[in-house]
Amino acid sequence: MELLTNLFQGFQISLSPINLLFCFLGVLLGTLIGVLPGIGPSAAIALLLPTTFRVSPVSAIIMLAGIYYGAMYGGSTTSILVNIPGEAASVVTCLDGYQMARRGRAGPALGIAAFGSFIAGTLSVVGLMLLAGPLASIALRFGFPEYFAIMCLGLSIVSYLGKGSIFKSLLMAVLGISFSFIGMDVIVGKPRFDFGLLVLGDGVGLIPLLMGLFGISEVFFNIEEKTQAREILLTKIKGLLPNLRDWKDSLGAILRGSFLGFFLGILPGGGALVSSFLSYAMEKKISKHPEKFGTGVIEGVAGPESANNAATGGAFIPLFVLGIPSNVAMAMLLGALMIHGLQPGPLLLQEHPEIFWGTVASMYLGNAMLLVLNLPLIGLWVKVLKVPYKILFPMILLFCMIGAYSENNNPADVLVMLFFGVLGYLLRKYGFDLAPLVLAFVLGRQMEQAFRQSLLLSDGSFLVFFIRPISAAAMALAAFLMVSALIPALKEKRGKIEKEVE
Repeated sequence: MELLTNLFQGFQISLSPINLLFCFLGVLLGTLIGVLPGIGPSAAIALLLPTTFRVSPVSAIIMLAGIYYGAMYGGSTTSILVNIPGEAASVVTCLDGYQMARRGRAGPALGIAAFGSFIAGTLSVVGLMLLAGPLASIALRFGFPEYFAIMCLGLSIVSYLGKGSIFKSLLMAVLGISFSFIGMDVIVGKPRFDFGLLVLGDGVGLIPLLMGLFGISEVFFNIEEKTQAREILLTKIKGLLPNLRDWKDSLGAILRGSFLGFFLGILPGGGALVSSFLSYAMEKKISKHPEKFGTGVIEGVAGPESANNAATGGAFIPLFVLGIPSNVAMAMLLGALMIHGLQPGPLLLQEHPEIFWGTVASMYLGNAMLLVLNLPLIGLWVKVLKVPYKILFPMILLFCMIGAYSENNNPADVLVMLFFGVLGYLLRKYGFDLAPLVLAFVLGRQMEQAFRQSLLLSDGSFLVFFIRPISAAAMALAAFLMVSALIPALKEKRGKIEKEVE
């Protein structure tokens, strides 16, 4: 009964005209970002985060959340029509979606992607609603050692699943934590690592860092790529509503993808990308005709699209319950909450229930809006795909500079943003994954505080992290992941040395 009461209160909040407007803007912009290849939800949230500074916290989170799960919807459009994923989680959709489009079945492919995303998104919100409360009650028993150990585990999983080598991922995590140390010491209250620069006195700003790493570097990276003209299918898109045979083939894939995506979304580093790949692999494995996958089977679209949308709902559980982001987009939402003076974690559900329940209710509404928006506006999204990069990227650059300046009205923040823009470009160019850096930067201050508070409580004994069951299990799992990732690399290096000696 209490659950329904809270949900009813959430709908009262989300149905207010201002929150309904922000929900609509969020899902519309998210879909647009998903349609445009090369930007992605992380860059979009980084760009639009400054626009939420003057609105209420619940309105800000409703809009930013809408951008995140809206981008998952939009990504399927480019995958199916252009064979270019709008964002990373839609890579798998290209395999069968584009082949369906080439065979004249772009309509059913787009339709099942939209309906599957709606079903999966709705189921994931139900899961979020049911699991967040009980998990928050358990999390209230956590102390500083447990929080530090779980954050270490989260960073370990992200580094383990990151792009490229584990060494590069760990290096990025260390770099992110190092940036978080700049500014005022959280315990002693003295400045450190600011090199005498006033702009660094309060630490590196989240907005300049995010806009530099994702906005500015994206412009540099895509200009260098000299992206070729995209081949857009010009055939008339018809039959957006899947027929009974399509539904029969897809319904199982949608449900399986929904559950798989939701639970993988909860895990740090799991997220939409991993869940979409695993969903595709699972559908191919259990299919009676696996040889047809990659030639245009509708299950190859329904499963991954459902999984990546369900993962977005699951990703909100560690954010709201533990205050630990599971991916880069959630790290930005964590930053948004902190900018608005809120501390995500188990107490958030008790002290600010309007934030949690307002966001949950808005996700029900946002998924319905996306279903209504996506199918009729396919023609518009196709036209958007034709916008040349030479027009798009100067606008992104200008928006980044305005956003970085507007946070504190400080021109020095623009210079900080440009520094991280060049750094992000160089890191991406040489194969470094930015996700561990951003997550480590956002969690760095919390990790440091939890670590030092734990040592104060234990009179400086490091055993405090290993004598408590939850923290010991988390630390052991983190160590296992790192060792299991490093052993193959060490064996490979040893083999090379032995060959050189011979």
